Formats: sequence, C-alpha cells, structure tokens
Amino acid sequence: MPTLKQSHGVEFTRIYSYGAARGDLVVPNDELVGPIDSSDEWIQQRTGIITRTRASAGILAVDLATDAAQEAIAKSGIPADKIDLVIIATIGNVQQTPSMAAVVADRVGANPAAAYDSNAACAGFSYGVTQADALIRSGAAHYALVIGAEKLSDIVDPTDRSISFLLGDGAGAVVIGPSDAPGIGAAVWGSDGSKADAVGMNATLVQFRDGDAEWPTLRQDGQVVFRWAVWEMAKVAKQALAAAGIEAADLAAFVPHQANMRIIDELAKQLKLPDSVIIGRDIATTGNTSAASIPLATHRLLEEHPELSGGLCLQIGFGAGLVFGAQVVALP
Repeated sequence: MPTLKQSHGVEFTRIYSYGAARGDLVVPNDELVGPIDSSDEWIQQRTGIITRTRASAGILAVDLATDAAQEAIAKSGIPADKIDLVIIATIGNVQQTPSMAAVVADRVGANPAAAYDSNAACAGFSYGVTQADALIRSGAAHYALVIGAEKLSDIVDPTDRSISFLLGDGAGAVVIGPSDAPGIGAAVWGSDGSKADAVGMNATLVQFRDGDAEWPTLRQDGQVVFRWAVWEMAKVAKQALAAAGIEAADLAAFVPHQANMRIIDELAKQLKLPDSVIIGRDIATTGNTSAASIPLATHRLLEEHPELSGGLCLQIGFGAGLVFGAQVVALP
C-alpha cells in the first residue's frame, strides 16, 4: 500500500490586521424604550449601553462583512489573492445557503479560497481564530480571513424585554498568517448544551412557514445567562491565561464579548486585572453584535490606543449554545 502524503504548515501564526464596519444608524435608548415600557436610565444601569449601531434596510450582514474584510486586507499587506481560507462567524445569514463566506471571498478578490460560515453565536469569532490558526499550522491554508458579521436587527422583536435593546449590527475582520513567534495562544473552548434554552431563537422557520409562529426572534433568560457568564467564564478566562503561559499582569488588553457592561466589569474584577490593562468597552456605543463584538471592540482599542500594538490581549466569547471560546493573541 502506498504511503499517504499529509500536509505540514508553519510552526506559528499571528493576527496581521483588523478591519471594522458598523451599522450606519445610531440608535439611542430613547428610540427603543416605548415598546418595552422602559427608560434610558434602566437600560444604561442594566447594560451600560447608551446607543447601538444598526444597519439600514438595504444593508445586509454580508455587506458589513465585505467592508470589514476589505479594511483588514488593506492593512495586512497581504494581497487578497494570497488568502486561501475565509471563515465567517455569524448567526445572521438570512439565507441558509450559500454561505456568506463564499460571497465575501469573491467580492474581496480571494476566489477560489476555501470558504464557509460558522455558527457559534457570540463565541464565533474566537472559534474562527482557533480554526484558522490550526488550519494554517497544519498546512491546509496559508493566509486566512476571519470575520464576525451580524445584522441582529433583522431578528429582534422590539417588544421583547429580555434582549431586544441589547443588539446592534456590525462586522469585524482579521487576517491571520505565518509568524516567526507564537501570536495566537492555545484555545480554551467548549459548550454546555444543557443550557441551550437560556438564549436562542423562539421558533423555527418551519413553524413560521406553517403559520404556527411569528417571524423567529432572539430571546434570553437574562439571569441564567448573566450568572453563567460571570462565574463560569471567569474560570475559562483564567484557563486561557494558563494555556498561554502568562499571567493577568502580562496583558496589555482584555476584550471580552460585548454582552453587558456589568459582565465585563465583573470578569475584570475576578481576573484581578491591573490598571495597566486596557479593557474593551465598545458595547456602550455599538451594542451587543454577537460574533462581531470582539473584533469590533479590538479594532476600536487599537485606534484609540496605538501603543497596544505588539501587546498581548485576552479575548473571550460566550453565548447561545451555550458556547464559549478564549485565547490570548498578540495584537498587530
């Protein structure tokens, strides 16, 4: 029997660049409080959100993904036709198929890259980075484009008090490729399907088609999600630091999923982050953009704090599934 040949890639990878695209509309709390019988003060106290960005009717998640990808590619210095892997993390593709990734690969000039969408909700970007790192180091790809892209305003019920006021629209992208030194730490990722009912869609498309349900929208059990995020994700974040072989004091930045400012603050407290660590708090003006939230928040941090370049950043995503993913990365 002939010997089978397997591919072998590079030893290390890193993130080369970030790109971002936010919805074109700035939606303040006052525009949303009527249907949920609430107030701007209530939303700010519970979530830290002042405004969120949402996209106009003619702008799709795939359009936001394209814009973010083009910025990331331009900043990376890697020609688009050298990118041979495109992963889009999303729960917002309004077509089950084709994938947004294949469309974006073609739009940005990466055709015929391998391309697929990945649904890991708010941990999706972390999952995508983990996959791109592994695939490049295995030799299955050379340069990867990883995008988190969502238009959550398409799946919002404005009368729902559990999650509707949290959500925004946007996309964040990175280019990943070979590195002379480790640039992406070991992943700590997983899931707990026993809590699948804690956050997710309230109906299926089949039920909608058959007239048994309204258009499916997102719902959550806020208390269950909050407790899980605060207590269990602090453990995962600590595991990611240990897996990377560093301590909290070695970090330059901390970018958790932008789910709720109270969760962000509590995670930072449990990690005992020193004052030198800059924390991503993009949720205040962008809202919760699910898979897009980590790259969007990191993009903003790098714009506001260019001194972070080259520093280490702990990122952690968590959400519907329930799923989670964390790793330490070197900032470009």
